[in-house]
Amino acid sequence: MNIWSRYRPAVLMSLIALIAAGLVANSALTRAQAPANAIPRLPDGKPNLSGIWQANNTANWDLLTHRAHQGAMTALGAAFSVPGGLGVVEGNEIPYKPEALAKKQENAEHWLTADPEVKCYLPGVPRANYMPYPFQIVQSSGATDMLITYEFGSASRIVRMNTKADSPFDTWMGWSRGRWEGDTLVIDVTSFNGQAWFDRAGNYQTDKLHVVERYTLAGPDAIRYEATIEDPQLYTKPWKISMPLYRRLEKDAQLVDYKCVEFVEEMLYGDVVKHTDH
Repeated sequence: MNIWSRYRPAVLMSLIALIAAGLVANSALTRAQAPANAIPRLPDGKPNLSGIWQANNTANWDLLTHRAHQGAMTALGAAFSVPGGLGVVEGNEIPYKPEALAKKQENAEHWLTADPEVKCYLPGVPRANYMPYPFQIVQSSGATDMLITYEFGSASRIVRMNTKADSPFDTWMGWSRGRWEGDTLVIDVTSFNGQAWFDRAGNYQTDKLHVVERYTLAGPDAIRYEATIEDPQLYTKPWKISMPLYRRLEKDAQLVDYKCVEFVEEMLYGDVVKHTDH
């Protein structure tokens, strides 16, 4: 039976209206930019992005719009089920080449053993920004470099401002070069090792990945975040994600340790550990 047939027409219309309202609100925030005098600034006049931020969406499960559904670990009931959510991809479609789409689908089927997140590898960019963990931006006045540090796996990256220097090698988090375009921080990220995923739905990348991020304050406590993603080996054209990021406002908000490597040692190395009976 179709899931929507379970609902009476009035209830169904209410659900549709609620979803539509959410889409309108999200679109409005995406377009919004606070007046220049309504955002915090450093002495040099640049917007002050310093603080602890966190996304509030389900993009880490799936970048595209998706229903709630049962997770891979069915024995644990609802504990590992997937929450439904609205997509963050413009047009709600990732333009995969046919052969690349087949690999994505294979990834999704083997998520529990294949997703680098499960193994505590660094999440890459942009995924680090919308995982269900906070991150911190450290910014100072002047044309100095910035630091972005993440709670998950103690990941971090340096945003090298106003430089054309290339990375000497590829990494999980890539090489970030920043510049200001008006009040928007633009970060050009290259030199990825190509092993990270974008979400738990199997959306993936290669070492040809190129990401351009845009951070624009929409007020003192919200950032309008956009990332344009290009990987000619996988996609027929560039595609874009967008979402708000929210400042953590708790008293004494701070990042706490989530060094998950020790949580997965048995999974990764259990078969090579020599167990000695006493």
